[in-house]
Amino acid sequence: MLTVDPKNISMHQMHQYLLGAVGPRPICFASTIDKEGRRNLAPFSFFNVFSSDPPIAVFSPSRSGRTGEHKHTYENIKEIPEVVINVVTYDMVHQVSLAGSPYPKGVDEFVKAGFTPIDSETIRPARVKESPVQMECRVIDTRELGDKGGAGNLVICEIKRMHIAEHILDENGRIDQQRIDLVARMGGHWYCRAYGNALFEIDKPLTTTGIGFDQLPEHVRNSEALTGNHLGQLANVEELPSENEVKDYNSVVNPLPTEREKLAIELLNKKQVKEAWCILLG
Repeated sequence: MLTVDPKNISMHQMHQYLLGAVGPRPICFASTIDKEGRRNLAPFSFFNVFSSDPPIAVFSPSRSGRTGEHKHTYENIKEIPEVVINVVTYDMVHQVSLAGSPYPKGVDEFVKAGFTPIDSETIRPARVKESPVQMECRVIDTRELGDKGGAGNLVICEIKRMHIAEHILDENGRIDQQRIDLVARMGGHWYCRAYGNALFEIDKPLTTTGIGFDQLPEHVRNSEALTGNHLGQLANVEELPSENEVKDYNSVVNPLPTEREKLAIELLNKKQVKEAWCILLG
């Protein structure tokens, strides 16, 4: 395994390792204005949400790795501490990439990248009409993490208003993860599309406590066929099936001993965890 000491490699190398290893990263498409009211629009992938009450988003327009200068977004925020964070979808990703070009200060990326500005309700910067989710934010704090190229500048924002396009909502009024079709950044020139087969669900143990790996029977825990993910599914149950449940299930299915693990894997891939347990315990 390669071991990296950040002090012994260049900033550029460290940057590439980080971008390649930490992903996919959601994209903050930030709309700001300077004190003269000139618009700026730029994407940043050092970004996430960190609180729901109050709703807080944090992103980092880092210093240029080539010049060490601050990004125009950060300069604008220091003058006018307001920003609209627009989410980025597959249908707009090439335009977003274009907006990330190093245009001179004062150039309007709404115009350059072909986006439509619409007025915000609580702050001065404009929203991006093409984005299905737009968050009007007031900057409550900033923190500069260094004074060299590549150093981050944390921008901590409180979300004051959130606008959500109705066409991405499901029948329960929640954002449908297939309909929103988000994209995220990876390393280099790579992006990731959160759509179709790229999406999968895992039951989260929010109110349940799984039995854990240490309670798995030895023949299950030491199986060469079952992967760590399979064992994680099995260990996430609160209790094992009863002897009667195991007996009843196997009286119907009755697989050959050599086929039990294969069948259990097929059931786990279908999220039929209890049935998989019955096969493995039969």
